[in-house]
Amino acid sequence: MPFRKILIIRFSSIGDIILTTPVIRCLKNQTKAEIHYLVKPAFAHVIHENPYIDRIHRLKDNIQDTIEELKNIGFDLIIDLHKNLRSIRISQTLGIKTIKYDKLNVSKWLAVNLKINKLPVGKHIVDRYFEAMSDLGIKDDGDGLDYFIMPEDEYDAQDLIKGVSEYQVLVLGATYFTKRIPKEKCIDIIALYKHPTILLGGKDVHDLAHEIAELFPKKVINFTGKIGLGVSAGIINHASLVVSGDTGLMHIAAALQKELIVLWGNTIPEFGMYPFYGYNHPDSHTDYQVKDLSCRPCSKLGFDHCPKGHFKCMMDIKII
Repeated sequence: MPFRKILIIRFSSIGDIILTTPVIRCLKNQTKAEIHYLVKPAFAHVIHENPYIDRIHRLKDNIQDTIEELKNIGFDLIIDLHKNLRSIRISQTLGIKTIKYDKLNVSKWLAVNLKINKLPVGKHIVDRYFEAMSDLGIKDDGDGLDYFIMPEDEYDAQDLIKGVSEYQVLVLGATYFTKRIPKEKCIDIIALYKHPTILLGGKDVHDLAHEIAELFPKKVINFTGKIGLGVSAGIINHASLVVSGDTGLMHIAAALQKELIVLWGNTIPEFGMYPFYGYNHPDSHTDYQVKDLSCRPCSKLGFDHCPKGHFKCMMDIKII
């Protein structure tokens, strides 16, 4: 059956939305259908420039209002890549053929709560997306993730780094504390790199960034809390190296095919959310983690503090 209009659902977050971009591109190119995307308003900017999306719909506070907006568009397929109660309610109410993927919730629960690892080896969440669509004949084109930088953001980024010919980006920000690189490790990372280091993140890590910048007044450029996501992506685009925790900017760096070093805290790569470069590109990332820590992983998302109080998953990573 040829599809005319397809709705993709992924409400949040930055990284999770970026991980859906191979699906967006392949659906558009392989079906020639009109591609719509339903997302939370706060995250619509992540895909605003994506040329493979024909229309972005913003999730409304009242889910029935969202359903009313969507029901008369004439979708003939929904790709539910969020798979929660709201997305299921939307697809069921619309009564449209819906493709869902395996979230591996049981395997993740076993890994977090019983430390029994039944997670598939070497299988990324992107692979699971395409497995779910295999009956439709949709195949991964191997080109990896997409992130499209607005021209004005690229211009602003180049203006900010004018005169800095080579640098690394150190990502301080992350939604959860247990995914953030601690100050002690940041100091080691900066000391080991002979060129300047640019610090990126939101206002929530500005104080930490200020402390670090004061220790390296001639070597660190601090942009935390000062620039938006698009300009941050522009700065990443020109970096020689990106060092990050498990964050949205990590996925943007992978989408831009940058060399990446990832420090894993409470989460593990086996959850399937590690940097994805696509099969037509070399994997340019290196993982640093404490593999045999008995309390890890402690969550599939993260916490605002270490539940054990020691934060060994980050503090015991060997940088030097």
